[in-house]
Parts: sequence; C-alpha cells; structure tokens
Amino acid sequence: MIDADAFLGPARAAGLQFFTGVPCSFLTPIINGTLGDRSLTYVAAASEGEAVAIAAGAWLTGRDSVVMCQNSGLGNAVNPLTSLNFPFRIPTLLVVTWRGGPGLEDEPQHELMGQITPALLDTIRVPHRPFPKAAEDVAGALSEATERMQDTGLPFAFIMEKGDVAETALDALAPGPRPTGVRRDLEEGGAPPARMAVLERLLEALPEAAAVIATTGKCGRELFTLADRPQHLYQVGSMGCAAGMGLGVALGVDRPVVVVDGDGAALMKMGTLATIGAYAPKNLLHVVLDNGTYDSTGGQPTVSAAVDFAGAALACGYSRAAVCDSADGFSSAVSDALGAAGPALVHMRIAPGSMSGLGRPTVHPSEVARRFRAFLADGAAP
Repeated sequence: MIDADAFLGPARAAGLQFFTGVPCSFLTPIINGTLGDRSLTYVAAASEGEAVAIAAGAWLTGRDSVVMCQNSGLGNAVNPLTSLNFPFRIPTLLVVTWRGGPGLEDEPQHELMGQITPALLDTIRVPHRPFPKAAEDVAGALSEATERMQDTGLPFAFIMEKGDVAETALDALAPGPRPTGVRRDLEEGGAPPARMAVLERLLEALPEAAAVIATTGKCGRELFTLADRPQHLYQVGSMGCAAGMGLGVALGVDRPVVVVDGDGAALMKMGTLATIGAYAPKNLLHVVLDNGTYDSTGGQPTVSAAVDFAGAALACGYSRAAVCDSADGFSSAVSDALGAAGPALVHMRIAPGSMSGLGRPTVHPSEVARRFRAFLADGAAP
C-alpha cells in the first residue's frame, strides 16, 4: 500500500499533470489526492468514454494525461480507445480498478468484468501492469508506462486492486453557481440549407487562429472537401466524442476552439454538455448541425426533433446558445458567439443529405493529430 502523494509526486515529475475520469471506491484516494493538489488538473467526466476523449484533447495541447475509471466503466471506454486513440495514435495512461478481481468477494455486477479485465485490455491492445504497491516501485512503473507510450503512441494501463492506495481526505473546491445564459431564437421557418453551405459560412466567420474539431461521418468529410487545413481535426470514429475532445483542447489553449457536432453524435453523449458547462471554457464554440438523421448510415431518423439542444446547453451552464435554420441566422449566431465569452452552443437545423460523390479525408488520422497538435503549439495565428 502507498500514499496518494507517493504516486502523484512522481507522476507530476514525469509530466502527468492532467487527470480526468469517473470515480470508483478503489480510486478514491488518488482522485482525492488529485483534487487536493492545486498544481494538478482534474476534470470530472460524465462517462468513461468522455474522459478518454477529454484526455485526448489535452494531449493535443501538449499535456500528458491520465484517465481513471472502474473496470466496469472500461466497457464505456472501449469505443474511443479503439476508434480514437488507436487510429490517431494518442497515448494516455489509464488507471483501471479491478473490481471482482481474483479472491475478492464483490457485487454481482462486477463478477464477469472482474474475470475478463486483463484479457479485455489485451484484446483492445492496451498493454498493462499492476498498479505499484510500494513507493519505491512507483518511478519504475511510471518509467515503463511512459516508455511504452512513447514507443507506440498508444495507451498503457495500470490495474489497481483494492487497498493499493491508503485513504486520503477529500479537499475539493466547491462548485460555483450555475450561470444564467443568453438565448437567441433565430429560426425563420424556411427550407433549411445544406450542410456544405453552412460549413462554408462557418469557415468564412472563423478567425485564422481557430481550431476546429469535426465529428465523425459526413461532417468531417465535407469539411475536408471544402478546406483541408492544419487546424482541422476530422474524427473518423469515436462517435459522440468530439465535444469531449474539444473541451480537453479548449482548457489548454488561448485560442478559439470550435466543435462541429451532429445531432446523432451530440445525443450519444449528452452528458458532455454538463461537463462543458461546469468547466466553462470561455473559448469554446459548440456547433450542432441537426438534420434529424444518421446521414452516414442511410438517413435513419434520430430523435432530435424532440430535443432543445440550446435549452439543454443553457441548463448545463453554457453562457449563450442560439437556434437557427437559415444560413444568415447561422452566420449571425456564430459571430455573436465568437464575440463574447463562452462556452456557446449554436443549434443549426440543416437539410438531410450531402453532396454526391463525397470523398473521405486522405490524410491518415495520426498525421492529422500531429499537425493539429503542432498548430496548437504555435501561439501565434498562422
């Protein structure tokens, strides 16, 4: 058994200063220690998959990151670990608890995951080792993890067992009150424009210093077709994770960060609205392009017709939100959002469908990630 500081001190020295995750009772000492250390950043995610996306965004800004979760929550993280970290080659240190582990009587919901945790990590190609149980072993364990991540560009996991870390008192800052945001209704009731026309308006409105993260599917493909730029990141998987990645980026840079989401993707991880509202990055613009369909898979309907994305964002703490259905209304909403402190959300209703013969990004995701990271590292506008 070690103290939380015995792990966090060497972790901080190794450059691991950004932490995110979802609590587990086994993790309590480490999370409490992170919250109590004001030199570290801890973002409380709404889900484990969201935490992986947030950490990926932090890495894009040059910060090595740690995701902490229960092994049952590892199931929620499988998608981004395999369709975000793997193709984009984004390393993240995972601390995964072993509920239901060998010889441990636990709740029935942990029985199966307890039996398969190491095998599951093997299956998704995440190398792992036991969490260090003695203070003198911490530096070596972190060195092993860091070297593996540097060599592969992929995650590495520590598997933590019950009692690995001694109890640590909680010393967390109290959350502030939820602000009352500003809403603009710009709907005109006419025929909504095509996604491509709206993306053209967005590119016209954005300053050169803005970073853009486009959700998977037709959105990223059309953005690539319009303009392939170093400040564009096209998610090719990890549906629902664009907003979480955008949050991780926005918390680490002093430039506009724009997330271009779809209605289906935004619905998949609505909890991210709450996380963004709570951490309130002033430089984040969240655009939801809503055509009411899963466009990339044949146009099956989503449930977005019954969803007030702008109202949800304001209820979660966004500073402003707008809903619009015309190109001019969209331009007005984006201009307003960029001219004020965020986070802001623009809910734009668009027509289903896309341009014929639409291609796909020809730049490999790992290259997209590294040129995007280099763009963010350049403090001056391009």
